[in-house]
Amino acid sequence: MPLQQLKPRFLEKVWGSERLEPWFSSHGKKIGEVWFEGPELPLLVKFLFTSQKLSVQVHPDDDHAAKHHQSRGKTEMWHVLAAEPGASIAAGFRDSLSADRLRHAAFSGEIEKLLAWHEASPGDTFFIPAGTVHAIGSGLVLCEIQQYSDITYRLYDYGRPRELHIEQSLAVSRRGPHAARVEVVSEELVSCAHFTVGRREVRGHSQFAASPLRFALLIVIAGSGQLDGARVHAGEVWYLPPGTTPIGVTGDLTLLWASNT
Repeated sequence: MPLQQLKPRFLEKVWGSERLEPWFSSHGKKIGEVWFEGPELPLLVKFLFTSQKLSVQVHPDDDHAAKHHQSRGKTEMWHVLAAEPGASIAAGFRDSLSADRLRHAAFSGEIEKLLAWHEASPGDTFFIPAGTVHAIGSGLVLCEIQQYSDITYRLYDYGRPRELHIEQSLAVSRRGPHAARVEVVSEELVSCAHFTVGRREVRGHSQFAASPLRFALLIVIAGSGQLDGARVHAGEVWYLPPGTTPIGVTGDLTLLWASNT
């Protein structure tokens, strides 16, 4: 069977949550990220659980990463699975900033007020290209699909005793507004130079296939059913190699699908 289930890896974070249902069983620990990795895949799928704000941060693009002997930069997208009332994310700034203003704001903590904050509700999608300064608020569950990279430069961390990377951040940051919220007009949510992601509601029967040159990741974000006869439920990620013939999907479930571009 070409279909392969990816195993989750649970990462504790100071801003994580002890409540992971219905996607995973709770561990009694503050889990912030659940990673789904595949052998030599250029994409990484994460489930994020937040009980506190994450740091204000930025990721480099491919060119900057290569200069620092990293394989790739980090462009990402978030799909909101659950949100407490008032939960929000930040991406880009309300106004354009000079490098000096951004540096001063990072040291003073004013940067949080300069960011453009967006209310987040279940079903919302946000696109965060490399170089976009961003932050994730508390009370959220997100599915993140990203280039396989974990290069993160922190500009502000709410007084937590973690290293900041002010000068590295300034070298890669876009210092103006960014239209992060995706206006959904079709099944396809995001398509960029690194990945294409869509969402599909299955109520009964559907089919998926991988193109000859592209793999596909099927991410079950709600419900349960079967993929090519295998039982699946929310919180699972399945890999289809390039050229996989169409497989049947049955049940009452919601999927995100992702492929390399």
